[in-house]
Amino acid sequence: MAGDDDIPTVNIRLWRADAIVLFDWLMSTDLNTVPITHPAQKQALADLWDRFESACDYNVRECSEEEIAAAQAEVARDMGW
Repeated sequence: MAGDDDIPTVNIRLWRADAIVLFDWLMSTDLNTVPITHPAQKQALADLWDRFESACDYNVRECSEEEIAAAQAEVARDMGW
């Protein structure tokens, strides 16, 4: 069986505020209720949540409600849609 080092990966840089908003959403979302068209989409979201937990250089899990609200405001500030 192939090890994790054998799996092709993609590195993505996120703004800290985006990471906080996405992690908070993933933590509060029941993945069984997210509309999907293929089971791999649900798994990919679960994998993203796992990567946030294990790979973030800033532990987004420990953010306070105030930090989450500030991140949401920052991300939403310049939304053009």
